[in-house]
Amino acid sequence: MQDQPRPNGSFARLFLDHPASVDESYVEHMRFALGFAGTLALAAGAALIHAFIPAACESTASSIVKRLYPRVAHRGADAQGQAERV
Repeated sequence: MQDQPRPNGSFARLFLDHPASVDESYVEHMRFALGFAGTLALAAGAALIHAFIPAACESTASSIVKRLYPRVAHRGADAQGQAERV
């Protein structure tokens, strides 16, 4: 498959540069970010419940955040390493 030419200017900066920095297309990045946001919303809900009822959801939010962290900690590291080698 042949590489598509990338648009220049504001469009690329707003919609393409960051996904490319983590080696994803716009749609791949959107899918990841929406899934991540949904999981964070669950963690926020658990933390909200815990705020009012301390015995409820005692470790739910922190467990979710611990599970999410490895998914984002080194994203783009491989893509940056490849760019530095070129």
